[in-house]
Amino acid sequence: MKHQNFTTTFSVDQTPQKAFAAINNVRGWWSGQIEGDTDKPGAEFTYRYRDVHRSRQRITELIPGKRVVWHVVDSELSFLKDKSEWNGSDIIFEISGGEGKTEVRFTHMGLVPEFECYGQCSNAWGILINGSLRQLITTGKSQPDAFA
Repeated sequence: MKHQNFTTTFSVDQTPQKAFAAINNVRGWWSGQIEGDTDKPGAEFTYRYRDVHRSRQRITELIPGKRVVWHVVDSELSFLKDKSEWNGSDIIFEISGGEGKTEVRFTHMGLVPEFECYGQCSNAWGILINGSLRQLITTGKSQPDAFA
């Protein structure tokens, strides 16, 4: 049986380098508190949103203008039975450009429909990626809290 990881894709009229810079400006699009470096290979950063979500990501790939990968080292999602459901998953941004357009493909490898979190987490990722991140790439303006 093949697992269906959560994936969403969008295109913008910006360069791959601009998309890459915006993705790594995590504070500019991921609502919540972020501690640590978000733009250095091997660095770890912690994301916290109220008392609902806390996770620690390690940057395992950082290829300028092409790809960003975070490995979820530790997580606690308070609204789940298995609060550590994200542990060991990978958050992947693939960037490709051509003909004046750039495509950003987001995949949360390990966030599958069999998981309790899939519905709520895929919905939240959709808002963040297709809304906040896309806006940051296209306008350069961050959105302080996508869920306010």
